Amino acid sequence: MNKLLYGVAYYDEYMPYERLETDIQMMKEAGINVVRIAESTWSTHEPQNGVFDFTSVNRVLDAMHNAGIHVIVGTPTYAVPTWMVKEHPDVLAVTKNGPGKYGARQIMDITNPTYLFYAERIIRKLMENVKDHPAIIGYQIDNETKHYDTSGPNVQQRFIKYLKDKFETTDALNKEFGLAYWSNDVHAWEDMPSTVGTINGSFGAEFSKFQRKLVDEFLAWQVDIVKEYRKEGQFITQNFDFEWRGYSFGVQPNVNHFTASQPFDITGVDIYHPTQEDLTGIEISFGGDVARSTKQQNYYVLETEAQAFSHWTPFPGQLRLQAFSHVASGANMVAYWHWHSIHNSFETYWKGLLSHDLQPNPVYNEAKTIGADFSRLSPKIMNLKKKNKTAILVSNESLTGLNWFKFKYDSELNYNDIVRLIYDELYKLNVEVDILHPGSENFNDYSLIIVPCLYVAPDELLDRLNQYVENGGHAIFTFKSGFTNDHIKVRTSSQPGIIEKACGVNYQMFVEPKNMKLAGNPYQVEEDKNRVHTWMELLTPTTAETLATYDHPAWGEYAAVTGNEYGKGYATYIGCIVSSEIMSEILTQALKRASIWGVEQDVKFPLVIKSGINDEGKTIKYVFNYSFEQQEIESPFSESTDLLSDSTYQTGETLTIKPWDVKILEMK
Repeated sequence: MNKLLYGVAYYDEYMPYERLETDIQMMKEAGINVVRIAESTWSTHEPQNGVFDFTSVNRVLDAMHNAGIHVIVGTPTYAVPTWMVKEHPDVLAVTKNGPGKYGARQIMDITNPTYLFYAERIIRKLMENVKDHPAIIGYQIDNETKHYDTSGPNVQQRFIKYLKDKFETTDALNKEFGLAYWSNDVHAWEDMPSTVGTINGSFGAEFSKFQRKLVDEFLAWQVDIVKEYRKEGQFITQNFDFEWRGYSFGVQPNVNHFTASQPFDITGVDIYHPTQEDLTGIEISFGGDVARSTKQQNYYVLETEAQAFSHWTPFPGQLRLQAFSHVASGANMVAYWHWHSIHNSFETYWKGLLSHDLQPNPVYNEAKTIGADFSRLSPKIMNLKKKNKTAILVSNESLTGLNWFKFKYDSELNYNDIVRLIYDELYKLNVEVDILHPGSENFNDYSLIIVPCLYVAPDELLDRLNQYVENGGHAIFTFKSGFTNDHIKVRTSSQPGIIEKACGVNYQMFVEPKNMKLAGNPYQVEEDKNRVHTWMELLTPTTAETLATYDHPAWGEYAAVTGNEYGKGYATYIGCIVSSEIMSEILTQALKRASIWGVEQDVKFPLVIKSGINDEGKTIKYVFNYSFEQQEIESPFSESTDLLSDSTYQTGETLTIKPWDVKILEMK
């Protein structure tokens, strides 16, 4: 594609009355150049077993093509029709909560042979129907695919085969997982119990890893089918989502984005976030960084919010700010879920660009300005490439492991809270990052790698991190890193095990801090921000220097934060959960030590700066204002032109950014 895609999901099947031509005319006026269809409406396309009707698909394809609007067709496999469940109730996933009940989407067992038979049939029938249509630019496989906690007898049998292939003998399995505890050891494969009731974290976490692999297999299987039909130049994508906390928050526990994205031409994601007074852009940035990092290339935002609920209706200017925020992180597509607000059922108030009256409104009118600017500026701002020097290493396995073994039995914090504690402070410091995973091979591309709570890690990964530091890299490790191997077996050395070599510190004990702070307030934060909570390790430096200690009559002799020169590099170890303000100061020290600190870091949130190189080789700088207050700064950049206003700026000249607004600067 040679232009930014600006789009919506469109469901002709949901419309309360005939208005396709009206919708298309309004889309054209808004600059909408792509729609996504079909992924949610299997029951319309196959109303009875073996009876197919693609009328709604064909009429939309024809109408969009006549209007010059591109189409992405989705395989409609994530919401099963009633007739299938009536005839084959076993297609519903059996989970730890028991047999499934029909009603919601994403309730099927993605390994069930009957479901897969019908899924393949609808995919092939759909593809045979649409494959030659000139409106189609790409295909979406399924939607927000996860394993849906499928764990019935058939899945348990597959898991046993997986364990046999991996461990070969029950003795090896018992030893590695510690199954002798409470007589859980297995001495014949046919005696293997279901994982549903397990109390063994190693066994349970291995099953979670296996479930994520089921998602990889399911998506790759669909990709292979669609590849048989797609034309040259048509892409295949998926709409991945994130851990959900009422909005997109963190690493998805039920999918490994890095392995699941491999068969796709381009990674697609949906990103939802707080808005109104709570809009910061952090979730837009985090989701975009994950998506971009999966394949080290630009990505698509296949879904994001337009209105939706009372607390998501954007202030004037915010829809525009959000759209450019996606592009600034490397998105080549921004699409809303969805075009029109729905008049019935579960997502009635997940509103689209159009409200329930289906007439123009302030949000739609603002979308028109976005579409016009996307069209005009595409050559300058699409395909934005980044060369970040900072990375965060994330791990699905550590996420699962810390769900089994929490910071405290009653802890509300999990792995993603720590990832976001670090990510959010980097964002506020205007430090752009890539996201690494345990299989990444490009550690040496980065000056600073931050490793939050790497609780689960094979020896090989920890050795690579040691080597990275020894060769001159800078690393920050947090508490709970290096604790167990890849099967959540606690290492028999003092902690943090293998990475003690780079960190120069060890510990044997950890405690829950109560009314705890760092002695002497070494990071010079406000006194009420000098806080340690939930988890603290009692660190003893070996070769490291102590950067902070605990203010406590019993634990005051122990280090809380250390730093160690190792080889040509430097490793910081944070032994406790600290406030966001302290984390910001720790990160600041590390960034300066790694020579990453630059002019952008002197500009602080609510001003956010994003950078990249466009297809012309020019540097583009986005300057966002995420606040109600007008912001002014002296331009830290060389001569530049604002692509939105054509104004030019010299170094030191005042940049004025209005509330909830953006400047897009092209460097000379």
